[in-house]
Amino acid sequence: MDVAAPIDPFADPRNRMVDSQIRPNKVYDPRILTAMRTIPRERFLPPALASLAYVDEDVPLRNGRVLMEPMLTARLIELIGPVAGERALVVASGVGYGAGGVRVTAVEDDDALLALARAGLSEIAPGVTLVAGPLAAGWPANAPYDIVFIEGAVTAPPPMISAQLRQEVGRLVTVIRGAAGNGQAVRGETTQAGLQMRREFDCATPLIPALLPAPAFTF
Repeated sequence: MDVAAPIDPFADPRNRMVDSQIRPNKVYDPRILTAMRTIPRERFLPPALASLAYVDEDVPLRNGRVLMEPMLTARLIELIGPVAGERALVVASGVGYGAGGVRVTAVEDDDALLALARAGLSEIAPGVTLVAGPLAAGWPANAPYDIVFIEGAVTAPPPMISAQLRQEVGRLVTVIRGAAGNGQAVRGETTQAGLQMRREFDCATPLIPALLPAPAFTF
């Protein structure tokens, strides 16, 4: 007798997320659409927050960190244009949802978020290398990287991270957020003159606390 496959209670919310949040917002790459229809986002969250996995909002985690809203995650990944075989660094990878794909090193400084990432990626993307360390330092041991994805907002990309990009072909995406609270998705490309940044679209997500600039002395 055939045994019925278990019903996935999140299958419908996952498809509605793609159809109502992702596709209408200029995400066209079929690889991204397929991944977001199949990757169980709820498994990257604490059980108490699983019901928020597919809402069109950032999901608050701990210590000022969030799981970015699905639409922004998808648009940033499409913006960077990953290619099979490339080496990628995900900074502030949090619970690991944005780290699937290509040859990925994901660095995180929060042990609790790393534990969630390990649980979520163990079956879905076991090839991802999860490492613990200070976010602003990136992970030079596996550099150079073809792409860097800073998974959250910063006031500016940390120089140590930018320096780990491969010359001439390296790309970086993140959200730059100013003092007024407005944010813009940016794509940076390595050139002989350094990292050249281009602003792409307006968006909002919290600043990553560990990547805030150190307070300056005032007199």
